[in-house]
Amino acid sequence: SDQKLEELRSQKEVLETQKENLDAEAGRGSGSHTAKAEDLRNTIGNLRNKEQYSKSDLEYTKKKLKEQISLVKSSKKTFAKLEQQTITSEEDVTEANNLVEQSRQGVRDVEEEHFAPFREETGISDLRAYDEAIGKAREDFVKKRTDIREHLAKLTAKKKYEDDKDFDTKLAKALKKKTNHETQLKEAEETEEKLLSEVAEVKAKLADAESTLKQATEEEQAKEEVVREARSVLKEAEGDYNKVAKTLNSEESDLMVLRQKLHETLQKARVDEVELPMLDAEDMEEDEEQEAEGSQVSSSRSSRRDSTQSATQDSTASSQHFSQREDSKVVKDRKEAGKVDFSTMDEDLKMRRSASEEDKLRKKFEGKISKFTQEIEGIAPNMKASDAFNTMTEMVKETVDDFNTAKEEGRKANEVFNKVRKARSHKFNTAFKQIDAALKIIYTDMTKSSKHPLGGNAYLSLDDADEPYRGGMKFNAMPPMKRFRDMEQLSGGEKTVAALSLLFAIHSHRPAPFFIMDEVDAALDNVNVLKVCNYIRQRSDDFQCIVISLKDMFYERSESLIGICRDVSSNSSRTLTLDLTKFDRKSGGQKRSRGGGEDAAAEADNSPKMPRVIVGAE
Repeated sequence: SDQKLEELRSQKEVLETQKENLDAEAGRGSGSHTAKAEDLRNTIGNLRNKEQYSKSDLEYTKKKLKEQISLVKSSKKTFAKLEQQTITSEEDVTEANNLVEQSRQGVRDVEEEHFAPFREETGISDLRAYDEAIGKAREDFVKKRTDIREHLAKLTAKKKYEDDKDFDTKLAKALKKKTNHETQLKEAEETEEKLLSEVAEVKAKLADAESTLKQATEEEQAKEEVVREARSVLKEAEGDYNKVAKTLNSEESDLMVLRQKLHETLQKARVDEVELPMLDAEDMEEDEEQEAEGSQVSSSRSSRRDSTQSATQDSTASSQHFSQREDSKVVKDRKEAGKVDFSTMDEDLKMRRSASEEDKLRKKFEGKISKFTQEIEGIAPNMKASDAFNTMTEMVKETVDDFNTAKEEGRKANEVFNKVRKARSHKFNTAFKQIDAALKIIYTDMTKSSKHPLGGNAYLSLDDADEPYRGGMKFNAMPPMKRFRDMEQLSGGEKTVAALSLLFAIHSHRPAPFFIMDEVDAALDNVNVLKVCNYIRQRSDDFQCIVISLKDMFYERSESLIGICRDVSSNSSRTLTLDLTKFDRKSGGQKRSRGGGEDAAAEADNSPKMPRVIVGAE
């Protein structure tokens, strides 16, 4: 049942997580969720606008990319053709250069042959230099003419480009772009309708999840009812066990009385020098074997009786050993009684009798003994024997009186001890039950929340319920939606909440006038600090509380503040106080402030009463 209960709790936690996620997706919520949902709606609208702009930009970019790709492909083809033409042209240029060089060499030879008479007549030594100078001037002229022609060609091409511009095509493209945008708008509206339908489906799923959660909660309550019934059955079984244990204790006490009577009988027989009939050696060996087997069978019983008999260890020494089976005196008496031959005894005498019947039978035998004594004295009178007998009788009487006195004192001391033990156990169990019941309520109140309305569970348990002072005590706490673990495995905040719950539970049994808490909120988060503050304020009518803290949440919910600071002028500590009840909303309609000046502190110092305070140490 515990495993199923744990599974249901885990399913409940998963469903709550899904519920929160669905609330966030569907824009539902209460309190702080409403603002979050509104922010999410605004974000969704902005994202939709960005999506439309991004889609239009994406379409335009794709078209441009296609145009650029086609342009790159055509450029690559043209470039390949130009490379081929360039290679062919370079080969033709190389051949032409060779032909030009050959022609130039021929021209030089012809010129040398033709211009030799002219050079001799004119006196020009280097016709080539003259020719180069004239050629250079000619090249400059040709270059300038070429530049002018290129500039003219550029102007002509630009004029042609401006004349060939087509504005109708651009207008058609713009209309086409507008049509695409309208199509995208229709698609966006259809997408919005789909999203709204999905939101409706999500809301339906959320309703199903809430019904499932409710069903799981009902199943959990049913399982808890089964657990409570099982605990009640266990309690009844423990009551039956206690009854059996009490019966066993009474039987042990009767056995102790019988052992004591056996010891008295054997001692009296030794004092009176009575010869008892003894068994033979073979019979004694058989009895010893049977006794060994009986001791092995009853070893488990004796171990259980030791725990019960240990409660009477403070009684007198005269009756202490009769409650222990393996005591040396008890073993000695048992061996001596085992040597006695009871076969000659009448069967009527072997039957168990009540105390009154035993008294009658004892008086009967005492009468027979006095009769036999008188007969013996009449047969062989001895004057000294009577004196010796009287002396021994007085000694025995004194011994018996001392024994009876000691036994009575031991019985009275044992009764007083049992009364004190019962009263102590009763007081302890009363306080324990009250503290345990208060602990469960307080821990549940300090751990419940909107997500966990049932809160956690905490309880106290005893190692020995019958004798609580002989064992220890265990404190277990289970925070909400967590499985059972030892206290050592809990976090610091969980340990602090559990410890405060136990402290307040003990206080509910024996209320103290005021509490002093030194930074108990050091390991707590804001949620648990708020719970502790609210609980202290709820109980503020029962006790006064002084809390040393550094958390603002304690300051806000206190009735007075006491601050310790350093006074630089006197080089010592200084105390500042502030009565926050003057700033309470109910009394003055003003909001509480978190600090105060020295004027307010001086007014608070003059207050004659002792307020419940929250102390902030700096």
